[in-house]
Amino acid sequence: MTNTSYIIPVLISFFISVVLCPIVIPFLARLKFGQFVRDDGPRTHLKKAGTPTMGGVVILAGILLTSLIYVGSNPDIIPILFITVSFGIIGFLDDFIKVVMKRSLGLKAYQKIIAQLIITGLYCYYMFNVVSLGTEIYLPFTGGLAIDLGWAYIPLIFIIMIGTVNSVNLTDGLDGLASGVTVLVATFFTVVSIGIKSEITPITCAAVGSLLGFLLFNTYPAKVFMGDTGSLALGGFVAATAIYLKMPIFLLIVGLIYVVEALSVMIQVFYFKLTKKRFFKMAPIHHHFELSGWNETKVVVVFCIITAILSLIGLLAFNGFF
Repeated sequence: MTNTSYIIPVLISFFISVVLCPIVIPFLARLKFGQFVRDDGPRTHLKKAGTPTMGGVVILAGILLTSLIYVGSNPDIIPILFITVSFGIIGFLDDFIKVVMKRSLGLKAYQKIIAQLIITGLYCYYMFNVVSLGTEIYLPFTGGLAIDLGWAYIPLIFIIMIGTVNSVNLTDGLDGLASGVTVLVATFFTVVSIGIKSEITPITCAAVGSLLGFLLFNTYPAKVFMGDTGSLALGGFVAATAIYLKMPIFLLIVGLIYVVEALSVMIQVFYFKLTKKRFFKMAPIHHHFELSGWNETKVVVVFCIITAILSLIGLLAFNGFF
């Protein structure tokens, strides 16, 4: 692909999202696929009850349809697309059970974990036996130094995949937050992928375009939420891309918001069990800032600015690899 041709998958996926959202949103509303809002959450969120959810199908459609155009000449797209769609299906089932079958907890925790482990196992098998991934990972700020983890890389992949997927899921709690942060992370991976002339560039471009289109309808006040359909798919995409590019450590930089969101929940649970008191006003941490007086838009903008700066730092950390 030439430098200008990288723009095409962004535009294709963007227009797919922009065209599908006005079709899918009323359809979801007619089916009464509305968002459930927790009673113990911020009071300002109660007005969101009933807003169509499961809009992640639009994000998935943009990524899938665009990637299929390029997969013939870029077969390395396949494992990332497999992970993205597979985790999206898990999220769809979870949303369907919550919204349609009225079981607020959705899939049971063990069902989600088993499904995620199976999918990750299939991904590992393909990456090591078909793509010949190798067990090296790049170290930030080293000018291209990589270390070989050997057999230890396989369990690490499972930790990265499942941890990232569920961290992105936790980040999806405010209008435009998960989609805004992830479009920046996807842009970072796109720049890196172009720089090293990777075959996966079309799918990272597709993720950028699809999320930009979705954001037109997901920013405050959101007309649609991505649901677990979108957040699990995006988590899978981010993790699979980082692993393919041998950059899982870089996720701690560019995906720091995901990490902090997940850590805030773990800290809250651990501290409450220990003291019967809350460490944060509410977890995940974006709700803590809301209850501290920040309006929803400010939280989203600040988190996105932080991610943009971290993405630039990530590119500095990758300097010397191109």
